[in-house]
Formats: sequence, structure tokens, C-alpha cells
Amino acid sequence: MTWDVSKIRCDFPILSRTINGQPLVYLDNGASSQKPRVVIDAIETAYSQEYANVHRGLHFLSNLATDKYEAVRGTVAKFLGVADENEIILNSGTTEGINMVAYGWAMNVMQPGDEIILSIMEHHANIVPWHFLRERYGIVLKWVNVDSSGNLDPQAMLDAITPKTRLIAVTHLSNVLGTKVDVKSICRGAELKGVPVLIDGSQGAVHMPVDIGDIGCDFYAITGHKLCGPSGSGATYVKKERLVEMRPFVGGGDMIREVHKDSVIYNDPPHLFEAGTPGIVQTIGLGVALDYMMSLGMEKIAAYESELVEYASDKLNALNWLNVQGNATGKGAIFSFTIDGPGHAHDISTILDKKGIAVRAGQHCAGPLMDQLGINASCRASFSFYNTKQEVDALVDGLRLANDLLG
Repeated sequence: MTWDVSKIRCDFPILSRTINGQPLVYLDNGASSQKPRVVIDAIETAYSQEYANVHRGLHFLSNLATDKYEAVRGTVAKFLGVADENEIILNSGTTEGINMVAYGWAMNVMQPGDEIILSIMEHHANIVPWHFLRERYGIVLKWVNVDSSGNLDPQAMLDAITPKTRLIAVTHLSNVLGTKVDVKSICRGAELKGVPVLIDGSQGAVHMPVDIGDIGCDFYAITGHKLCGPSGSGATYVKKERLVEMRPFVGGGDMIREVHKDSVIYNDPPHLFEAGTPGIVQTIGLGVALDYMMSLGMEKIAAYESELVEYASDKLNALNWLNVQGNATGKGAIFSFTIDGPGHAHDISTILDKKGIAVRAGQHCAGPLMDQLGINASCRASFSFYNTKQEVDALVDGLRLANDLLG
């Protein structure tokens, strides 16, 4: 298909509204993407015509809801390039997925003194669960820095491996710098040394095609609300070899076969790690969202966003009072920045909001990276496949106004 951004924008009802009397320019996609009509309609239909609890019900609505819910497992597997859908665990998003790996796998296989390697640009969701292991079990966290442009050298991650290394946990794409990480090289090198790799795909899966069969990781976590789906939806890929090493970390319905006073017979994966009533409608909505994105084509999404990145980079780098954090080669559609002078990121964001431009301001859940950058906050403009070059121009005009008012 030819990339017709005007037509695609018509799929998203919210993009036609105004904010403060100005057309909405939504550049906060790194926090959460907007939802196409097809997802909104699917959620409405699920609640108004098809809702019932899933699994174990024998009536029509329960069977219908179960079929639609379980079908999403295969949709996620297709989206991520996974051959066996039973390696897909459905959950509420990346935060839950990484915590599942920490509690269900790492706590089961690691000993005090074992090491986990992290990059400095990880999101807190890929840091705090490992701090739990550090605090409670004596696990050692080792950090690998990025260079001055925000590039992460895969070899630096591999060079940090020691005989005590039990896991590398790394983002696919930085939510602050936009850096795309060469996760395939990391996975190949780590496999040769017998070290599993977890990839935080919250941003990566949004902006480019993902083929886990080619990447070769052990864990890959995604979040639905960044993928045009509902909040409270997500999934985590777990390689078969890791699944057999895991123990359940949440107990309840669906993850058991039988429960007696003195024993429990557990279900098989993936349901072993899906305790309780799931986010049924949220997950159904996620499946519709992924189908929508695949219908557009992830390769074509990546190609269009690459054009936006090039255009935005040229425009933003021309502002000599604007400091962009991260200019890595082939970066994704995320730009974090500060301006010279006393203006705080919150001030910039507030001024942009008056112009109808939505950006994020703060630390972006990346405290260690902020420490390395020597800043306490930044603004972040994060683009999606439905954004336009005209919206880049609107951002630049808004930043000029902010600089005039704050500089």
C-alpha cells in the first residue's frame, strides 16, 4: 500500500479534535498511543454484545469470549515472529511481564552473587524488579553506558559478561534517546556464553518489525497501550527452555488443574502464568490493534517513521538553543530535549500544550540515564505512524515560542 497518512489519520477519531482552540498535535506516543476506530468498536462490541468470563463456561457467550481471547495468543505470536503460540503469555503489559520473569524465573535459578547486566538507558520497569533481587537475594547489577550520541555498543554488553552472569536485560529501543539496540548481536554473543537475554520491547515493537525467531532472545515483553491497543493489555514471549525453569508467581484460577487441602496440581504453560480473571476485553482489543498494525505493514510503518525522524532531526538540530539528548545512528521516532536558560521541561510542556501540542515532561522513568546525562528532566516528543511533517513544523514553532518566553 502507498502510505497515505491523511487516510490513516481518519482511522483515529481523537486526532480530529482541538485542544485550547488549536488542532491536536499528539506527540506523546512514547507514553501511550491513540486508538483506531476498529479497536474502539471492538471494545464496545465485546462489552455490549459478547461479554462473559472466559474458560470453563459452557454457555454460548463464555465460549465466544474464550475463543476471541485465546485467538489473541496466536495474533501476538504472528506479530512477534514466534512459531509456537504456547510461548506467549498474555498479561497486562511489559511491567507485569518483566516482574513475572524476575519472580517466576530469576528467583528460581539465581543465587546470591549472581549478576544481571543492564544498559544505563533502561526504563524503570526493567530496573526495579532486578533491584528487588539485589535487595532480597544479593544479586549484583552491572551497568553498561551509552556513548555521547546515545549509541549502545553490543560488544560492551557482551564484554561485561563474567562466569557469574545469569541474565542480560536490555531495551530494544530507548524511550528517552530513541536509540535502537542491536539486540540480535547481543543475543547471539550471549548464547555462545550461555547467558539468557530479556528484551524490553515496549518501544521497539511499536516502531519496527520484530522477528523473535531471528533475534534469538529468551524473553520479549510488549505493552498493548503503546501498540494502539487498550491499557491493561500486553504479552511476554518466553522461550520453551526458560518456561520449564519457571515457577508460577501469582496463584489463583486458570493456573491450576486441581486444588486439595494438602496438594495442588498446576496447569501447563502458558496458562500456568495467567492466574485469575484476565483483562478479557483489553486483550481482545490488543489482538484487533495488532491486526490493524500488521494490515498497515510494520516494514512500511518503520520506513515512514524513518522519514519523519530525518525531517524532525534536521528541523530540531537547526535550533541552536535546543539540546537534543540522543543522536544515535538510525534512531527511532523519539526526541528528548531541553532548552538553554532557566526554562524547565515542565514549563516547555505547558507552553506547548497551549498550542495544542502534547509532549511528555519529566524523567521518563529513566533515572539512571538522567543521572548520566546530568539533567533532572527533559521534554519528549515521540512520534507515531499517524503523525505528519506539518506536526513537526508545529512543534518547532511551539519551541520557538517557548524559547522566546523562557530564554
